[in-house]
Amino acid sequence: MQRDRAHRTSLAQMAKQWLKERYNKPGRVFAGVVHRLDGPVAGVVVLARTSKAAGRLSDQFRTGRVEKYYHAVVQGAPPDSKGRLTHHMMRHGRGSRLAEAGIAGSQEAALSYRLLGRDESASLLEIILETGRKHQIRLQLAGIGCPIVGDRSYGADQILPGGCIALMARRLAFDHPTRAHRLTFECPLPVGWPWSKPLKEDTHQPLWRIEDYLKDSAEKTDFMI
Repeated sequence: MQRDRAHRTSLAQMAKQWLKERYNKPGRVFAGVVHRLDGPVAGVVVLARTSKAAGRLSDQFRTGRVEKYYHAVVQGAPPDSKGRLTHHMMRHGRGSRLAEAGIAGSQEAALSYRLLGRDESASLLEIILETGRKHQIRLQLAGIGCPIVGDRSYGADQILPGGCIALMARRLAFDHPTRAHRLTFECPLPVGWPWSKPLKEDTHQPLWRIEDYLKDSAEKTDFMI
């Protein structure tokens, strides 16, 4: 999302460059980061084009007025076809870990899920994120014995190409920062994502192919979609 210690090209940098070229803007270009996705995660991201929009969008994320839907392919299957998970978690090194309630530094994390499909070894889940803790979805799903495919940091036993994990921000809905209406953005599953069965509700054409991303990133720079 933003420049890291390895100085890899970030999504914010690419957005600024696109805005500069698209609108022929001289000088510095603003693209405000109002939320983040983990590096290995794909999907919908919203950036603000003005500081006023950035402040108002950030407030919506902070106060829980943004609807956040994710899709994840997990190993095995959850105990129920749908449910709500609540844990306490805390930062631990570069990631997070589960913790007991009341421990200093711990925070409550909550999400809801429903099962969309199953095959011999994996399940496809839709997740509605209620809180926004670091690595929350990854940690909570691993906590019920269903690590996300490719997520070796949280117990998955297989690797996906390019260090990807099978988690994507499927849909975001929020209020327009300056107009009185609700906006919804949805990202179709990419070709090559580790779930081969078609989804009935997915009527959009894929925006990219995983193999194209991997080829481009190897030739140019190591960034996540």
